[in-house]
Amino acid sequence: MSTLPPRTHGRLEPGRSVPARTLAPVLGDPLALPDPEHPTHVQFRRFAGCPVCNLHLRSVVLRHEEIERAGIRELVLFHSPAEELREHVEHLPFPVVADPDRRLYAEFGVESHRRALLDPRAWPAVVRAVLRSAWRLLRGRERPPATNQPNGRLGLPADFLIAPDGRIAALKYGEHVYDQWSVDELLAHAAALGPAD
Repeated sequence: MSTLPPRTHGRLEPGRSVPARTLAPVLGDPLALPDPEHPTHVQFRRFAGCPVCNLHLRSVVLRHEEIERAGIRELVLFHSPAEELREHVEHLPFPVVADPDRRLYAEFGVESHRRALLDPRAWPAVVRAVLRSAWRLLRGRERPPATNQPNGRLGLPADFLIAPDGRIAALKYGEHVYDQWSVDELLAHAAALGPAD
């Protein structure tokens, strides 16, 4: 099995292996990637407080127990600084890692592009996310994102299912801001991987 470099057009392909590393979540203890006992679903999101990211993460939170029963570990990355991110993710039941220098984004071939928001397929989710976020802001249940986003607002999502041996079992590079695996798709990819022993 090969390690991350070389890449095809900056993007990775299933079957590649990721180097073992220890990551420091913004809350909680350091964690190993890959997890030696469980497949890990690695999500690349955008910035702290991103309404569209929050909309998707809510669907993951609602089914987190089901995801855990399937033996999957969740890990979410944002390209915001840890101090800003911490206040936005303290309610999440899974680890969140800050990557403000976008090192892991670059390593995994995760891009930013203006099509993130311009793709009409994203617009219904953008409207739902903004309305949900505005309602939560008015009720004091959510903080607005920082006005200045040093790494921009145009990131594209990406999903990776990494097997315990470090192999990328499945992946998806989003074509727009709300183009990521659903929980059902994640569970199907994990089932195809087989039981984690």
